[in-house]
This record gives sequence, structure tokens and C-alpha cells, in this order.
Amino acid sequence: MADQPTAPATQSASPPETAEINQPELIAAPQGEEELEDDFDDDADSALGNDAASSTNSVTASILEYRTIKGRTYHSERHESQYFAPNDEQQMHSQDITHHYLTIMLDDKLFLAPVKDDMERVLDVGTGTGIWAIDVGDQYPSAEVVGTDLSPTQPLWVPPNVKFEIDDCTKDWTWPADHFDFIHMRYLFGAIGDWNRLLQQAFRCCKPGGWVQSCECDVEMCSDDGSIKEDGVIATFWNPLYKELGKKLGLSFQVLENRFQNKGFEAAGFVDIKEVNFKLPIGAWPMDPKLAEIGGLTLLTLINDLEGYVLVPWNIVHGEDTPGYQQTLAHLRREFRSRSMHAYMKVRYVYGRKP
Repeated sequence: MADQPTAPATQSASPPETAEINQPELIAAPQGEEELEDDFDDDADSALGNDAASSTNSVTASILEYRTIKGRTYHSERHESQYFAPNDEQQMHSQDITHHYLTIMLDDKLFLAPVKDDMERVLDVGTGTGIWAIDVGDQYPSAEVVGTDLSPTQPLWVPPNVKFEIDDCTKDWTWPADHFDFIHMRYLFGAIGDWNRLLQQAFRCCKPGGWVQSCECDVEMCSDDGSIKEDGVIATFWNPLYKELGKKLGLSFQVLENRFQNKGFEAAGFVDIKEVNFKLPIGAWPMDPKLAEIGGLTLLTLINDLEGYVLVPWNIVHGEDTPGYQQTLAHLRREFRSRSMHAYMKVRYVYGRKP
């Protein structure tokens, strides 16, 4: 098999500039085509729990009236957002694993922006399980860290400088201007209809000299060696599914492809904008041990809750009663686990400073 190209993307000819990250080459290990083991733990007990009472907002009945679709729970209809992923324990476990592989990707760092050690206020937009906010709170005990999300899915026992609030980042932000030293956003694909507006609000709420960072992933899977079969379920179902879903919802799952982060940072007025790109392997097939570990964890997030990623998109794009749902999931699991399939997704970090 031919060597695959170096993982970081080439530097853009115009701002934002591409920062240097020494990610190893994404090369497949010389292994056979045997399938990976199927005995992943589907019980998915989250290490952080799922305590709804942790929000600093008053938890009203309407907030906790989750929608239920085929036994999976989704955020309350009190919010107008049509976010596609569930908010139950199984999905929260996948989010915790995602945090773990992204931290490994950054060589055990929680972010790339060059923030000051004495920052006072940090905002984590779309905090999910709250694991990033909790880790930052531990690392920066003098900073007040606030995590926001549509659902109160964060734990009760957190560092004293960390709190969580229910908020929809697509609405008008109620934070005062020039308030936060650092605003962090991660994996908001499929949730944002207007990236320029989102980053304009982040710009307003960021202190002069403060930083905003966005990490996004394009869910379309690709390969550098043609190992994704043209007639396979990844190429014929997974990749088209999210493009069609985005069209129907007026959202996008191709944030990197459309350069929404980059355009939003530039339009909002940030300076010193930098872009860092990674390839995120699906499975432990890379030769490099670090990438193999990341790929194994990425695969685990998918296998742990494949239904959570596919159920609502299937219902919206194909129709709830369309036959073949379970068979399609089974074929997806098989392709994801195949050692002969060297697929990856693209991840991009963009960060900038408010002048």
C-alpha cells in the first residue's frame, strides 16, 4: 500500500494562517483484513453521570420534558433547535470519549489558543457532559468557568469555580460585552444555521485581548487509498445522509468544507487568526501508535451510539417508516470495523483574538 500524505493540511494563501502541528503521517499499519472485535460495551455508563439538577438556571418542568423517539431522549421542545443527537446517557458516554481522543490529539492540551494563565472568566458553548469545562476549572482554579447547553446533562459534583447553565447559543446572547477572557466552542456541526452571527456574538462577549476558539469536524468520511468502496454503505448512505439532512434543516454538517469557522472569525473582526487541521482516523488502523489510539477511540464513539447519530437523520431524510434501518446500521458497523477500510474525518481548530 502506498504511503498516505502528511496529515496536516497545507497552509492557506490568505488569512487565517495555518499553525504548525506535528501530526504523524496517516499511514495504515501492515495488518490483515480481519474484522475488529464486536464486543463493545453498549451499556455506556458515563463516568460523569447525568444529573439534571446541576444547572444554575432553575430547572423547570418544561426543560426536563425531553422528547422520546424510539426509546432515546432528546432536548426539550421548549427549545426551537432541531439538534439531531440525543441527550441520554449513551450519547453522553460517546461525548466523553470524544473529549478524550481530542485531548490526545492535542498532546494532552485542552485548547490551542494562547490564553493568559490569569484569565478570570471562561465560557464553554455547547458543553455537553461538561467534561471540558470541568477539566479547565481544575487547571485554572482562579477562573470562573461557565458551560452552556440545551439540556442539563452535566454532573452535580464539579469544581467550585465551574457552573452550568441552560442556554441556546443560536439565540441572542445575554452575556455582557467584553466579559470573557476565553470562549470555547466544539463540535457544533448540525446545530448552527448562521456561523457569522454566532461568532459576532462571541466577539461582543469576549474581552479585548481575549481569545475565541472553535473546533469542528466534517462528518463525511474519506480515504487516501481508495479503501472506502464506492458501493459500500459509507459512500452510499453515511456521507450523503448528512448533506441531505443539512439541506432539510437549513444547517450544515460540512463546516470545514464551507469554511464557516474561518469566514465567521474574519467577518466578526478577530485578529491573529490561526487554523490547525487534523485527520481523524476511524479505527486503529494507522501505523503511528498515537493515531491508532485516537482512531480506536473514534471508532468506539461510533459503535457505542451509532443509533444516536443516525436515528433522527434517518427519520428526517428517509422517513420514519422506511424499511432497512436496522440492516443499514449493521452494515455501517461492519464497514467501520473493517481493518481494510482506512477512513478518516477532518477536524479543524480555528482561533482568534479580539483586538
